[in-house]
Amino acid sequence: MAPWIQELHFSHLDIPITIENISQILTPVSNHETLYLSNLDDMIGARVFTPTIYFYRLNEWHFHHEPIMKVLSDALRSVLVPYYPFSGRLRETKNGKLEVFFGPDQGVLLVEARSDVALADLGDLSVSNPAWIKLIYRFPNEEQYKVVDMPLLIAQVTKFRCGGFSLGLRICHCICDGLGAMQFLSAWAATAKTGSLVINPTPCWDRETFRPRDPPKVEFSHTEFKRFDDCSSLTKSLWEVKPVQKCYRISREFQIHVKNLAQSDGNFSCTSFDAMAAHVWRSWVKALDVKPLDYELRLTFSVNARQKLKNPSLKDGFYGNALCVACATSTVQRLVNRQLSETARLVHEARLGISEEYLRSTIDYVEVSRPKRLEFGGKLTITQWTRFSIYESADFGWGRPIYAGPIDLTPTPQVCLFLPEGGEAESNGTMVLCICLPESACNKFREFLYLLDSTDNSMELL
Repeated sequence: MAPWIQELHFSHLDIPITIENISQILTPVSNHETLYLSNLDDMIGARVFTPTIYFYRLNEWHFHHEPIMKVLSDALRSVLVPYYPFSGRLRETKNGKLEVFFGPDQGVLLVEARSDVALADLGDLSVSNPAWIKLIYRFPNEEQYKVVDMPLLIAQVTKFRCGGFSLGLRICHCICDGLGAMQFLSAWAATAKTGSLVINPTPCWDRETFRPRDPPKVEFSHTEFKRFDDCSSLTKSLWEVKPVQKCYRISREFQIHVKNLAQSDGNFSCTSFDAMAAHVWRSWVKALDVKPLDYELRLTFSVNARQKLKNPSLKDGFYGNALCVACATSTVQRLVNRQLSETARLVHEARLGISEEYLRSTIDYVEVSRPKRLEFGGKLTITQWTRFSIYESADFGWGRPIYAGPIDLTPTPQVCLFLPEGGEAESNGTMVLCICLPESACNKFREFLYLLDSTDNSMELL
Protein backbone atom coordinates (compact mmCIF):
# COMPACT_ATOMS: atom_id res chain seq x y z
CA MET A 1 0.00 0.00 0.00
CA ALA A 2 1.32 3.48 -0.85
CA PRO A 3 2.13 5.72 2.14
CA TRP A 4 -0.45 8.29 3.12
CA ILE A 5 2.21 10.98 3.51
CA GLN A 6 5.61 11.10 1.86
CA GLU A 7 8.27 13.67 2.60
CA LEU A 8 9.74 14.96 -0.66
CA HIS A 9 13.40 15.80 -1.16
CA PHE A 10 14.95 18.06 -3.76
CA SER A 11 18.35 18.66 -5.30
CA HIS A 12 20.46 21.66 -4.24
CA LEU A 13 22.21 21.91 -7.61
CA ASP A 14 23.39 25.40 -8.55
CA ILE A 15 21.97 25.66 -12.07
CA PRO A 16 24.31 27.44 -14.51
CA ILE A 17 22.34 29.93 -16.62
CA THR A 18 23.37 32.05 -19.59
CA ILE A 19 21.01 34.86 -20.61
CA GLU A 20 21.06 35.03 -24.41
CA ASN A 21 18.44 37.65 -25.19
CA ILE A 22 16.02 40.05 -23.47
CA SER A 23 13.23 41.59 -25.52
CA GLN A 24 10.03 43.52 -24.95
CA ILE A 25 6.77 42.54 -26.62
CA LEU A 26 4.87 45.75 -27.25
CA THR A 27 1.12 46.21 -27.56
CA PRO A 28 -0.57 49.02 -29.52
CA VAL A 29 -2.12 51.06 -26.69
CA SER A 30 -2.64 54.82 -26.61
CA ASN A 31 0.01 56.63 -24.59
CA HIS A 32 -1.25 58.31 -21.40
CA GLU A 33 -4.26 55.96 -21.13
CA THR A 34 -4.90 54.79 -17.57
CA LEU A 35 -6.88 51.96 -15.99
CA TYR A 36 -8.51 51.90 -12.55
CA LEU A 37 -7.37 49.28 -10.05
CA SER A 38 -9.78 48.28 -7.30
CA ASN A 39 -8.79 48.20 -3.64
CA LEU A 40 -8.75 44.40 -3.93
CA ASP A 41 -6.09 44.73 -6.66
CA ASP A 42 -4.28 47.39 -4.66
CA MET A 43 -4.27 45.95 -1.13
CA ILE A 44 -0.80 45.44 0.34
CA GLY A 45 -0.88 41.64 -0.06
CA ALA A 46 -1.42 41.99 -3.83
CA ARG A 47 1.57 44.31 -4.33
CA VAL A 48 3.84 41.40 -5.21
CA PHE A 49 4.90 39.32 -8.18
CA THR A 50 3.82 35.69 -8.15
CA PRO A 51 6.65 33.54 -9.55
CA THR A 52 5.83 30.16 -11.13
CA ILE A 53 7.84 27.64 -13.15
CA TYR A 54 6.76 25.11 -15.81
CA PHE A 55 9.01 22.27 -17.05
CA TYR A 56 8.54 20.54 -20.40
CA ARG A 57 10.16 17.61 -22.11
CA LEU A 58 10.73 18.02 -25.84
CA ASN A 59 10.00 14.80 -27.73
CA GLU A 60 9.58 14.20 -31.45
CA TRP A 61 5.87 13.42 -31.12
CA HIS A 62 5.07 16.86 -29.73
CA PHE A 63 2.85 19.26 -31.58
CA HIS A 64 5.27 21.96 -32.73
CA HIS A 65 8.04 21.91 -35.32
CA GLU A 66 8.93 25.60 -35.02
CA PRO A 67 11.46 26.95 -32.49
CA ILE A 68 10.19 27.23 -28.91
CA MET A 69 10.80 30.98 -28.63
CA LYS A 70 8.98 31.73 -31.86
CA VAL A 71 5.90 29.73 -30.83
CA LEU A 72 5.72 31.33 -27.39
CA SER A 73 6.48 34.91 -28.47
CA ASP A 74 4.08 34.86 -31.44
CA ALA A 75 1.28 33.53 -29.23
CA LEU A 76 2.06 36.01 -26.46
CA ARG A 77 2.00 38.90 -28.94
CA SER A 78 -1.47 37.80 -30.11
CA VAL A 79 -2.89 37.28 -26.61
CA LEU A 80 -1.63 40.65 -25.37
CA VAL A 81 -4.03 42.45 -27.70
CA PRO A 82 -7.16 41.46 -25.70
CA TYR A 83 -5.09 41.24 -22.49
CA TYR A 84 -3.35 44.58 -23.14
CA PRO A 85 -3.30 45.72 -19.46
CA PHE A 86 -0.39 43.31 -18.91
CA SER A 87 1.74 45.57 -21.14
CA GLY A 88 1.26 48.64 -18.93
CA ARG A 89 3.03 49.80 -15.79
CA LEU A 90 1.88 50.71 -12.26
CA ARG A 91 2.26 54.12 -10.69
CA GLU A 92 1.08 55.75 -7.49
CA THR A 93 -1.62 58.43 -7.52
CA LYS A 94 -3.09 60.40 -4.64
CA ASN A 95 -2.98 58.80 -1.20
CA GLY A 96 -0.61 56.13 -2.54
CA LYS A 97 -3.25 54.34 -4.60
CA LEU A 98 -2.01 52.47 -7.68
CA GLU A 99 -3.25 52.69 -11.25
CA VAL A 100 -2.17 51.16 -14.57
CA PHE A 101 -0.78 53.60 -17.10
CA PHE A 102 0.55 53.25 -20.64
CA GLY A 103 3.56 55.05 -22.09
CA PRO A 104 5.99 54.65 -24.98
CA ASP A 105 8.15 51.53 -25.27
CA GLN A 106 6.30 49.60 -22.61
CA GLY A 107 5.47 45.94 -22.91
CA VAL A 108 6.03 42.57 -21.29
CA LEU A 109 9.52 41.17 -20.90
CA LEU A 110 10.58 37.96 -22.65
CA VAL A 111 13.96 36.48 -21.70
CA GLU A 112 15.76 33.70 -23.56
CA ALA A 113 18.27 31.67 -21.55
CA ARG A 114 20.29 28.48 -21.86
CA SER A 115 21.66 25.97 -19.36
CA ASP A 116 24.30 23.30 -19.93
CA VAL A 117 22.60 20.83 -17.59
CA ALA A 118 19.80 18.39 -18.45
CA LEU A 119 16.38 18.22 -16.80
CA ALA A 120 17.45 14.92 -15.21
CA ASP A 121 20.21 16.79 -13.35
CA LEU A 122 17.64 18.93 -11.53
CA GLY A 123 16.47 16.06 -9.31
CA ASP A 124 12.83 15.45 -8.44
CA LEU A 125 10.75 17.69 -10.71
CA SER A 126 7.54 16.96 -8.81
CA VAL A 127 8.38 19.19 -5.86
CA SER A 128 8.90 22.93 -5.48
CA ASN A 129 12.64 23.67 -5.23
CA PRO A 130 14.36 26.91 -4.16
CA ALA A 131 17.38 25.91 -6.29
CA TRP A 132 15.35 26.76 -9.41
CA ILE A 133 15.37 30.47 -8.59
CA LYS A 134 17.66 31.35 -11.55
CA LEU A 135 14.98 30.08 -13.93
CA ILE A 136 12.86 33.13 -13.01
CA TYR A 137 14.21 36.45 -14.25
CA ARG A 138 14.92 39.25 -11.78
CA PHE A 139 16.54 42.56 -12.59
CA PRO A 140 20.01 43.16 -11.14
CA ASN A 141 19.67 44.83 -7.69
CA GLU A 142 15.86 44.66 -7.89
CA GLU A 143 14.14 45.80 -4.71
CA GLN A 144 12.03 43.23 -2.88
CA TYR A 145 8.27 43.76 -3.39
CA LYS A 146 8.84 46.40 -6.06
CA VAL A 147 5.84 46.65 -8.43
CA VAL A 148 5.81 50.33 -9.43
CA ASP A 149 7.21 50.99 -12.93
CA MET A 150 7.96 47.30 -13.47
CA PRO A 151 6.90 45.09 -16.41
CA LEU A 152 3.72 43.40 -15.21
CA LEU A 153 4.58 40.11 -16.91
CA ILE A 154 8.12 38.74 -17.07
CA ALA A 155 8.72 35.41 -18.83
CA GLN A 156 12.02 33.51 -19.01
CA VAL A 157 12.40 30.52 -21.33
CA THR A 158 15.41 28.36 -20.41
CA LYS A 159 16.52 25.62 -22.79
CA PHE A 160 18.36 22.64 -21.31
CA ARG A 161 21.01 20.38 -22.80
CA CYS A 162 18.55 17.50 -23.19
CA GLY A 163 16.15 19.52 -25.39
CA GLY A 164 13.66 20.14 -22.60
CA PHE A 165 12.90 23.65 -21.39
CA SER A 166 11.33 25.65 -18.60
CA LEU A 167 9.01 28.64 -18.68
CA GLY A 168 9.51 30.87 -15.65
CA LEU A 169 6.80 33.49 -15.10
CA ARG A 170 6.45 36.49 -12.82
CA ILE A 171 2.98 38.03 -12.94
CA CYS A 172 2.03 41.08 -10.91
CA HIS A 173 -0.74 40.10 -8.48
CA CYS A 174 -2.29 43.59 -8.84
CA ILE A 175 -3.41 42.64 -12.37
CA CYS A 176 -4.98 39.26 -11.63
CA ASP A 177 -5.67 36.74 -8.91
CA GLY A 178 -4.92 33.03 -9.27
CA LEU A 179 -8.04 32.25 -11.30
CA GLY A 180 -7.35 35.27 -13.51
CA ALA A 181 -3.78 34.11 -14.06
CA MET A 182 -5.07 30.66 -15.09
CA GLN A 183 -7.46 32.34 -17.56
CA PHE A 184 -4.60 34.32 -19.12
CA LEU A 185 -2.24 31.34 -19.16
CA SER A 186 -4.89 29.14 -20.76
CA ALA A 187 -5.46 31.70 -23.55
CA TRP A 188 -1.72 31.98 -24.21
CA ALA A 189 -1.27 28.20 -24.25
CA ALA A 190 -4.30 27.55 -26.49
CA THR A 191 -3.14 30.26 -28.92
CA ALA A 192 0.33 28.70 -29.07
CA LYS A 193 -1.11 25.24 -29.60
CA THR A 194 -3.51 26.19 -32.41
CA GLY A 195 -1.46 28.94 -34.07
CA SER A 196 -4.38 31.42 -33.93
CA LEU A 197 -5.88 33.57 -31.19
CA VAL A 198 -8.06 31.64 -28.73
CA ILE A 199 -9.82 33.54 -25.94
CA ASN A 200 -12.58 31.79 -24.08
CA PRO A 201 -13.94 33.57 -22.12
CA THR A 202 -13.35 37.06 -23.50
CA PRO A 203 -11.26 38.99 -20.94
CA CYS A 204 -13.12 41.59 -18.91
CA TRP A 205 -11.45 44.40 -16.89
CA ASP A 206 -14.43 45.87 -14.95
CA ARG A 207 -12.46 46.86 -11.82
CA GLU A 208 -14.94 49.69 -11.28
CA THR A 209 -17.35 47.05 -9.92
CA PHE A 210 -15.30 47.22 -6.73
CA ARG A 211 -15.22 50.98 -6.19
CA PRO A 212 -15.54 51.93 -2.50
CA ARG A 213 -18.82 53.26 -1.19
CA ASP A 214 -19.26 56.97 -0.58
CA PRO A 215 -18.91 57.42 2.30
CA PRO A 216 -16.93 54.24 3.11
CA LYS A 217 -18.73 51.85 5.45
CA VAL A 218 -16.44 49.51 7.42
CA GLU A 219 -18.77 46.99 9.05
CA PHE A 220 -16.32 44.35 10.35
CA SER A 221 -13.17 44.44 12.51
CA HIS A 222 -10.89 43.03 9.75
CA THR A 223 -8.48 41.31 12.08
CA GLU A 224 -6.68 39.97 9.00
CA PHE A 225 -5.14 43.43 8.42
CA LYS A 226 -4.49 44.52 12.00
CA ARG A 227 -1.03 44.97 13.43
CA PHE A 228 -0.37 42.56 16.31
CA ASP A 229 2.35 43.37 18.84
CA ASP A 230 5.10 40.93 17.98
CA CYS A 231 5.78 39.68 21.50
CA SER A 232 5.76 35.95 20.72
CA SER A 233 8.58 33.60 19.73
CA LEU A 234 6.88 32.72 16.42
CA THR A 235 8.18 35.42 14.10
CA LYS A 236 11.63 35.46 15.69
CA SER A 237 12.08 31.70 15.16
CA LEU A 238 11.32 32.05 11.43
CA TRP A 239 13.15 35.27 10.56
CA GLU A 240 16.29 35.29 12.72
CA VAL A 241 17.63 32.05 11.23
CA LYS A 242 17.04 31.22 7.57
CA PRO A 243 14.23 28.63 7.52
CA VAL A 244 14.13 25.54 5.33
CA GLN A 245 11.36 24.65 2.90
CA LYS A 246 9.76 21.25 3.48
CA CYS A 247 7.34 19.52 1.11
CA TYR A 248 5.06 16.54 1.68
CA ARG A 249 2.92 14.54 -0.72
CA ILE A 250 -0.42 13.92 1.01
CA SER A 251 -2.78 11.30 -0.37
CA ARG A 252 -6.50 11.75 -0.80
CA GLU A 253 -6.99 8.95 1.76
CA PHE A 254 -5.06 10.89 4.40
CA GLN A 255 -7.07 14.02 3.67
CA ILE A 256 -10.29 12.04 4.15
CA HIS A 257 -8.91 10.59 7.40
CA VAL A 258 -8.15 14.08 8.75
CA LYS A 259 -11.58 15.31 7.69
CA ASN A 260 -13.25 12.43 9.53
CA LEU A 261 -11.23 13.20 12.66
CA ALA A 262 -12.24 16.87 12.43
CA GLN A 263 -15.90 15.83 12.29
CA SER A 264 -15.62 13.09 14.90
CA ASP A 265 -17.77 14.88 17.48
CA GLY A 266 -20.67 14.77 15.01
CA ASN A 267 -21.67 18.37 15.64
CA PHE A 268 -20.69 19.97 12.33
CA SER A 269 -19.65 19.20 8.78
CA CYS A 270 -16.48 20.66 7.26
CA THR A 271 -14.58 20.51 3.99
CA SER A 272 -11.24 18.80 3.40
CA PHE A 273 -9.67 22.27 3.25
CA ASP A 274 -11.10 23.22 6.66
CA ALA A 275 -9.70 20.03 8.19
CA MET A 276 -6.28 20.10 6.51
CA ALA A 277 -5.78 23.82 7.17
CA ALA A 278 -6.61 23.28 10.85
CA HIS A 279 -4.31 20.26 11.08
CA VAL A 280 -1.36 22.01 9.39
CA TRP A 281 -1.83 25.15 11.51
CA ARG A 282 -1.83 23.15 14.77
CA SER A 283 1.14 21.01 13.69
CA TRP A 284 3.17 24.09 12.70
CA VAL A 285 2.48 25.97 15.94
CA LYS A 286 3.21 22.88 18.06
CA ALA A 287 6.49 22.27 16.22
CA LEU A 288 7.56 25.89 16.69
CA ASP A 289 6.71 25.65 20.41
CA VAL A 290 5.27 29.17 20.35
CA LYS A 291 5.36 31.17 23.57
CA PRO A 292 3.63 32.77 25.46
CA LEU A 293 0.62 30.48 25.55
CA ASP A 294 -1.86 33.36 25.79
CA TYR A 295 -0.56 34.96 22.57
CA GLU A 296 -3.22 35.48 19.89
CA LEU A 297 -2.50 33.68 16.61
CA ARG A 298 -4.04 34.17 13.17
CA LEU A 299 -4.59 31.81 10.27
CA THR A 300 -5.40 33.69 7.05
CA PHE A 301 -6.41 32.35 3.67
CA SER A 302 -8.01 33.76 0.54
CA VAL A 303 -11.60 32.96 -0.42
CA ASN A 304 -12.79 33.34 -4.01
CA ALA A 305 -15.76 35.73 -3.77
CA ARG A 306 -16.94 35.49 -7.41
CA GLN A 307 -19.98 33.37 -6.67
CA LYS A 308 -20.93 35.49 -3.64
CA LEU A 309 -21.37 38.70 -5.67
CA LYS A 310 -24.95 39.47 -6.70
CA ASN A 311 -25.12 43.25 -6.75
CA PRO A 312 -23.86 43.31 -9.42
CA SER A 313 -22.48 39.88 -10.28
CA LEU A 314 -19.17 39.67 -12.10
CA LYS A 315 -19.07 39.08 -15.83
CA ASP A 316 -17.64 35.92 -17.26
CA GLY A 317 -14.03 36.61 -18.18
CA PHE A 318 -13.25 38.91 -15.23
CA TYR A 319 -9.62 38.23 -14.36
CA GLY A 320 -8.92 40.79 -11.63
CA ASN A 321 -8.68 40.17 -7.92
CA ALA A 322 -11.96 38.92 -6.51
CA LEU A 323 -10.49 37.47 -3.34
CA CYS A 324 -11.33 38.19 0.26
CA VAL A 325 -9.02 37.29 3.15
CA ALA A 326 -10.59 35.07 5.79
CA CYS A 327 -9.06 35.02 9.26
CA ALA A 328 -9.34 32.48 12.09
CA THR A 329 -7.92 33.40 15.49
CA SER A 330 -6.92 31.41 18.55
CA THR A 331 -4.57 31.66 21.49
CA VAL A 332 -1.59 29.32 21.40
CA GLN A 333 -2.93 27.36 24.39
CA ARG A 334 -6.34 26.80 22.86
CA LEU A 335 -4.86 25.79 19.53
CA VAL A 336 -2.37 23.21 20.78
CA ASN A 337 -4.33 21.73 23.69
CA ARG A 338 -7.85 21.34 22.32
CA GLN A 339 -9.16 18.93 19.71
CA LEU A 340 -8.66 19.18 15.96
CA SER A 341 -12.43 19.49 15.56
CA GLU A 342 -12.45 22.82 17.44
CA THR A 343 -9.70 24.28 15.23
CA ALA A 344 -11.46 23.01 12.09
CA ARG A 345 -14.60 24.78 13.27
CA LEU A 346 -12.65 28.06 13.55
CA VAL A 347 -11.42 27.68 9.96
CA HIS A 348 -14.89 26.66 8.77
CA GLU A 349 -16.56 29.68 10.36
CA ALA A 350 -13.92 32.08 9.01
CA ARG A 351 -14.44 30.72 5.50
CA LEU A 352 -18.23 30.94 5.69
CA GLY A 353 -17.94 34.46 7.09
CA ILE A 354 -16.86 35.77 3.69
CA SER A 355 -19.92 37.34 2.07
CA GLU A 356 -20.64 40.17 -0.35
CA GLU A 357 -21.04 42.45 2.69
CA TYR A 358 -17.64 41.39 4.01
CA LEU A 359 -16.06 42.00 0.60
CA ARG A 360 -17.55 45.51 0.38
CA SER A 361 -16.38 46.24 3.91
CA THR A 362 -12.86 45.08 2.96
CA ILE A 363 -12.82 47.48 0.01
CA ASP A 364 -13.89 50.34 2.27
CA TYR A 365 -11.39 49.36 4.98
CA VAL A 366 -8.53 49.57 2.48
CA GLU A 367 -9.88 52.92 1.25
CA VAL A 368 -9.90 54.36 4.77
CA SER A 369 -6.78 52.75 6.22
CA ARG A 370 -4.67 51.77 3.17
CA PRO A 371 -2.22 49.49 5.04
CA LYS A 372 1.36 50.18 3.95
CA ARG A 373 3.12 47.04 5.14
CA LEU A 374 2.54 43.32 5.40
CA GLU A 375 1.78 42.26 8.97
CA PHE A 376 3.28 38.95 10.10
CA GLY A 377 2.55 39.05 13.84
CA GLY A 378 1.20 35.66 14.96
CA LYS A 379 0.24 34.73 11.44
CA LEU A 380 0.30 31.71 9.12
CA THR A 381 -1.15 32.27 5.65
CA ILE A 382 -2.32 29.25 3.65
CA THR A 383 -2.58 29.64 -0.11
CA GLN A 384 -4.65 26.93 -1.80
CA TRP A 385 -3.77 26.11 -5.41
CA THR A 386 -5.36 22.67 -5.49
CA ARG A 387 -8.44 24.04 -7.29
CA PHE A 388 -6.40 25.73 -10.04
CA SER A 389 -6.21 23.99 -13.41
CA ILE A 390 -2.54 24.90 -13.61
CA TYR A 391 -1.42 21.71 -15.40
CA GLU A 392 -4.34 21.69 -17.83
CA SER A 393 -3.95 25.42 -18.54
CA ALA A 394 -0.25 25.20 -19.38
CA ASP A 395 -0.27 22.86 -22.40
CA PHE A 396 1.30 25.02 -25.13
CA GLY A 397 1.49 22.09 -27.55
CA TRP A 398 4.31 20.21 -25.82
CA GLY A 399 1.96 18.33 -23.50
CA ARG A 400 1.22 18.94 -19.83
CA PRO A 401 4.19 20.28 -17.87
CA ILE A 402 6.18 17.88 -15.71
CA TYR A 403 5.87 20.41 -12.92
CA ALA A 404 3.88 23.63 -12.64
CA GLY A 405 3.90 25.85 -9.59
CA PRO A 406 5.97 28.01 -7.25
CA ILE A 407 9.66 27.73 -6.42
CA ASP A 408 10.79 29.26 -3.14
CA LEU A 409 8.75 30.09 -0.04
CA THR A 410 11.67 30.98 2.23
CA PRO A 411 11.53 34.75 1.52
CA THR A 412 8.01 34.68 3.05
CA PRO A 413 8.31 31.87 5.63
CA GLN A 414 4.86 32.45 7.14
CA VAL A 415 3.17 31.41 3.89
CA CYS A 416 2.20 27.78 3.33
CA LEU A 417 0.99 26.27 0.04
CA PHE A 418 -1.47 23.50 -0.81
CA LEU A 419 -0.56 22.45 -4.36
CA PRO A 420 -2.03 19.94 -6.82
CA GLU A 421 0.21 16.94 -7.41
CA GLY A 422 2.44 17.34 -10.44
CA GLY A 423 3.18 15.03 -13.33
CA GLU A 424 2.08 14.51 -16.86
CA ALA A 425 -0.85 12.26 -15.85
CA GLU A 426 -4.20 13.25 -14.35
CA SER A 427 -4.19 13.88 -10.59
CA ASN A 428 -5.93 11.46 -8.21
CA GLY A 429 -6.63 14.07 -5.55
CA THR A 430 -3.20 13.91 -3.93
CA MET A 431 -1.89 17.30 -2.83
CA VAL A 432 1.56 18.64 -2.01
CA LEU A 433 2.06 20.68 1.15
CA CYS A 434 4.94 23.20 1.13
CA ILE A 435 5.81 24.96 4.38
CA CYS A 436 8.78 26.72 6.01
CA LEU A 437 10.33 25.82 9.36
CA PRO A 438 13.56 26.38 11.24
CA GLU A 439 15.80 23.31 10.87
CA SER A 440 15.39 22.57 14.57
CA ALA A 441 11.59 22.18 14.25
CA CYS A 442 11.42 19.95 11.15
CA ASN A 443 11.37 16.59 12.93
CA LYS A 444 8.72 17.77 15.37
CA PHE A 445 6.55 19.08 12.54
CA ARG A 446 6.88 15.78 10.67
CA GLU A 447 5.79 13.91 13.80
CA PHE A 448 2.76 16.12 14.41
CA LEU A 449 1.76 16.15 10.73
CA TYR A 450 1.98 12.37 10.39
CA LEU A 451 0.69 11.22 13.78
CA LEU A 452 -1.90 13.92 14.49
CA ASP A 453 -1.85 13.49 18.30
CA SER A 454 -1.50 10.71 20.80
CA THR A 455 -5.22 9.91 20.81
CA ASP A 456 -5.43 9.35 17.05
CA ASN A 457 -4.55 6.26 15.07
CA SER A 458 -1.00 6.38 13.72
CA MET A 459 -0.50 6.79 10.01
CA GLU A 460 1.34 4.62 7.56
CA LEU A 461 4.57 6.56 7.07
CA LEU A 462 7.51 6.69 4.70
